[in-house]
Amino acid sequence: MNMTIDSHALLDDIGWSILRELQLDARLSFHELGRRVGLSAPATAERVRKLEDSGIITGYGARVNAQRVGLPITAIIRITTLKVALPQQPGDLITIFPEMLECHRVTGTDSYILKIVVSSIAHLEQVINRLVPYGEPATSIVLSSLVSDEIIKQEAVNNALL
Repeated sequence: MNMTIDSHALLDDIGWSILRELQLDARLSFHELGRRVGLSAPATAERVRKLEDSGIITGYGARVNAQRVGLPITAIIRITTLKVALPQQPGDLITIFPEMLECHRVTGTDSYILKIVVSSIAHLEQVINRLVPYGEPATSIVLSSLVSDEIIKQEAVNNALL
């Protein structure tokens, strides 16, 4: 990451427009992205490169429907008391718990909150059993998700400044 690039200077209205469009569809060509944000393709490519170099854009990927690949159950698992520390390297955690989508170290009575996807209740039980050596798990099965939009919005930043 190039620390000489001022991240805030990149986040003008055009920068936020680029981020919004790429979060909706990261496969846009620079030509189409530029058309949507009002820049030429070369200017758009340069702005995107600067957003990447500054660490604002950290990568690109596909969103996968967990249910369609055989993982229809989503669960939130809270671990309240650590008996043994969870591995701190993301690669280690993912190796031990490939079902894990997210892992957050949190404040309050919980130590960690994990979001996992599994194929069945039996599979969920296996994951919980693998977590028991680390602490006391408390599990909630997600029935439905009212908001699952992972798009970072300019308005959220603007509201933080109020």
